[in-house]
Amino acid sequence: MVIFLFFIIHWYSSLFFQTFFHHRYAAHKMFSMSPFWEKVFYLGSFIFQGSSYLSPYAYAVLHRMHHAYADTEKDPHSPSYDDNLFAMMWRTRKVYNDIYFRRANIEPRFTKDVPDWTRFDQFASARITRLGWIAAYVAFYALFATSWWMFLLIPIHAVIGPVHGVIINWFAHRYGYINFPTTDTSKNLMPFDVFMLGEGYHNNHHKFGGRANFGVKWYEIDPVYPVIRLFDKLRIIRLNRSLAPA
Repeated sequence: MVIFLFFIIHWYSSLFFQTFFHHRYAAHKMFSMSPFWEKVFYLGSFIFQGSSYLSPYAYAVLHRMHHAYADTEKDPHSPSYDDNLFAMMWRTRKVYNDIYFRRANIEPRFTKDVPDWTRFDQFASARITRLGWIAAYVAFYALFATSWWMFLLIPIHAVIGPVHGVIINWFAHRYGYINFPTTDTSKNLMPFDVFMLGEGYHNNHHKFGGRANFGVKWYEIDPVYPVIRLFDKLRIIRLNRSLAPA
């Protein structure tokens, strides 16, 4: 029971910071926040993403490129140009690293106003830091696992961020339903998305890139949007209502 609870907490907490901070804030600027709160969410991302910590800077640039070049040869991750999901993940990793290490020649429109805490990223992304997190997962499982097969979950903990990414970037471009015609293959994975905290409404998101609420139909509930509204009321963030209706 402890192991399952730990896995669920890690799955959703990591996913929350990815969708709230990396995706909706860093990449799309659906809301603004002070430098203080930005660093708080940097720290939260590190704590809850753990060994698969993603640089908000590199993630945001890569994601903006995905929207600009969706399902073309310049798309960092598209099932239309990769034979399988592992090939897509490997290509995404290469593009991400080229952005993170400043090896890529990036257009200014993709880097404008992207949060960048370079020193913290260097610490959080260091190999020794990632290995330290993995060692902590192994130690936790050694203490609480009641069967050998539970240890098979550890690799998912280790790369939980990329796992979340491939679910959307591969499966949500191949399977699901479409609410709106777009120039790409984006689809909504499921009508009630509690598994991916609203990220599964990918077709909706590609149609309304600035919309803070990923759900559109009455039954499409985005679990993160009420949190965004609460944070807005508490003045932790400020919703950018000029982008699109929320």
